Amino acid sequence: MNHVRLFGADVLELRGEPALQHLLISVVHLTLNRRFATSDTHEDTVSGFTPAHFLTISKKSQTVHWFTARSVSGHPEGPYRAVDSVEALAKQGFEGVDTLDKLFRHAVTNFKQFPCLGTREIISQEKETQPDGKVFQKLVLGEYSWKSYEDVEREVELLGSGLAALGQQPATNIAIFCETRADWMVTAQACFRRNYPLVTLYATLGEDAVAFGLNQCGATLLITSKELLDSKLKAVMAEVPGLKHVIYIGSGSVTAGDYPQSLTIHKMQDVIDLGAKPENLSVEFTPPSPSDLAVVMYTSGSTGQPKGVKMLHTNLIAGMTGQCQRIPGLGSDVYIGYLPLAHVLELTAEISCLTYGCRIGYSSPHTLSDQSTKIKKGSKGDCSVLKPTLIAAVPEIMDRIYKNVMSKVNESSLVQRTLFRMAYRYKLQQLDSRADTPICNTLVFRRVCGLLGGCVRLMLCGGAPLYPDTHRFINVCFCPIAIGYGLTETCGAGTISEFSDCTTGRVGAPLICSEIKLRDWPEGGYTSKDKPHPRGEILIGGPNVAAGYYGSTGEGDSGEFWVDEAGQRWFCTGDVGEVHPDGCLQIVDRKKDLVKLQAGEYVSLGKVESSLKNCPLIDNICAYANSSQNYIISFVVPNQKRLTEVAKKHGIVGKWEELCNDAVLEQEVLKAIKEVASTSKLQRSEVPLKVRLSSQPWTPETGLVTDAFKLKRKELQRHYLQDIERMYGAK
Repeated sequence: MNHVRLFGADVLELRGEPALQHLLISVVHLTLNRRFATSDTHEDTVSGFTPAHFLTISKKSQTVHWFTARSVSGHPEGPYRAVDSVEALAKQGFEGVDTLDKLFRHAVTNFKQFPCLGTREIISQEKETQPDGKVFQKLVLGEYSWKSYEDVEREVELLGSGLAALGQQPATNIAIFCETRADWMVTAQACFRRNYPLVTLYATLGEDAVAFGLNQCGATLLITSKELLDSKLKAVMAEVPGLKHVIYIGSGSVTAGDYPQSLTIHKMQDVIDLGAKPENLSVEFTPPSPSDLAVVMYTSGSTGQPKGVKMLHTNLIAGMTGQCQRIPGLGSDVYIGYLPLAHVLELTAEISCLTYGCRIGYSSPHTLSDQSTKIKKGSKGDCSVLKPTLIAAVPEIMDRIYKNVMSKVNESSLVQRTLFRMAYRYKLQQLDSRADTPICNTLVFRRVCGLLGGCVRLMLCGGAPLYPDTHRFINVCFCPIAIGYGLTETCGAGTISEFSDCTTGRVGAPLICSEIKLRDWPEGGYTSKDKPHPRGEILIGGPNVAAGYYGSTGEGDSGEFWVDEAGQRWFCTGDVGEVHPDGCLQIVDRKKDLVKLQAGEYVSLGKVESSLKNCPLIDNICAYANSSQNYIISFVVPNQKRLTEVAKKHGIVGKWEELCNDAVLEQEVLKAIKEVASTSKLQRSEVPLKVRLSSQPWTPETGLVTDAFKLKRKELQRHYLQDIERMYGAK
């Protein structure tokens, strides 16, 4: 036997693949004899030696559709289009269904009695004090209760009528500042139906950003939750004099004296009841046209004040047409909604699911799994109850799942570790051959799948690059995963990789609604003549490109949007990509992340962070560089469990905050960073020479990351200003 390192630990390896398969088959055979000896369905497999071919389901006989693209101009810079849309880009998925209102009516017609939106009842809640003194709220939740498509349709109709009865006029904005929940989607559909542009604001935006968005969009009516009205919005209301009505979701009353006298506050149910009155329900209204404004989506403000992106009905219809074409078998699925609906990924994912008759069960990052922070120990998280078949996620969440599972694997017994790692490697090989491993799935990976309910068939990741190790882990332990690339300015549509594509680092071919060009960026060293693949700044064009920014006078404040000679809209993303021979795109850099050091070297901060996130001691990292200096520094949120173990080895004791301020532990993290940097083949100038450890995780609530967990570099720079001066001041 040989000893090899796999996942950073010593494991046993048998010589040659036949020996590996032989051991796996033997383990499967013994386990099946124990577990299924009385099962008729497994009689053939337990009566003798399990044949090797039983471990693999070949997919070679199935027809596989490869989503590829080609340059329609024949030039390396493009534009590139999907092979299915070379002649013309797609604008809509159903004939005559060209607005979001028509899209939902189409779904209701087809799926009247089907379950539509589901919510869990809160059975009990209590406060639990942690060892460090922090107090967490813990919940016990019941089963999901469901509203059918017809039930939701009725509620949409009544809410829209109630909004009109309050004096809301067509083509005037309604703002929503609320957590993801069924009422959010009902509100959106009511606005789409009545031609009220919906202004979306992240529930985690700071008070200044919320006030800025409300004042800029000029909304006179705001919809929010009771929790947010009692907290964040209290300080904001006085700064938004144009606001006349606030509608809140939730139980309990509100003290009117806590808010400006000019403001009228309503309960959501009261507005629905108002809309149900015959004199209001009978009032006719004009539905929207494809060219009407549907959504003003304020970005998370990762580079400054949030911008309101203007999305027309036709933009969103086109974008979702492209997205849905890439999701195989979309229909009788269960989707779990927990990402912010104010994010374009979640909004378009949910509307797309409703279009095809899926049911959506609502959740939150705090109640998603049995181990989530708000779930009382011993009770079930939302995934365990809902058992979703479709999940959308951002890389931060998937990275956490990967690190948590691998941490538990490393803590398991030698036999369990060896079996898991050998099965992992074996399945990875089979996936590369476009085959599956059903018995490994059942015996080895089923428990891991159970973390997300055990029924997930497809996952979609977007919002930021996904680390290759995490990508492979999700493919092996859970299900096929596709990587999407798009922006708020392109209605979330750009590219989506094929679910059967197991390569990492790529984001797939252009969707059938969009096309991609590469624009040379000589200063950064990226041109369409680069070898082996053309590279450049990514430009996205098509009917899915939004109408610009709210309040801007031209196509864009700095030329981000423009219209070409053929009348097609384009958006300049600021990302740098390369196109592979099969037409798939890979994101390689971002212009704003590129910093030139004093000695003249260019450093991509995003590349550094993506590489170093794989360090076991790191949960999150932000690289920082000052052009007047010749080295980069970093801020790190360390993994508490791993760093505590390192502290014990060095005889260092203290509270978590004290450990993060310890100079010896800082050096240990730097040592680990250098090891990972070497493995990732980072250049010397790309390796941080100094580090500041943060005892507090970066969450959207802190204002240091967006709701999609993207770093807010300016906020982080302000937050760590004294540390920056210290790390650069003492060379």
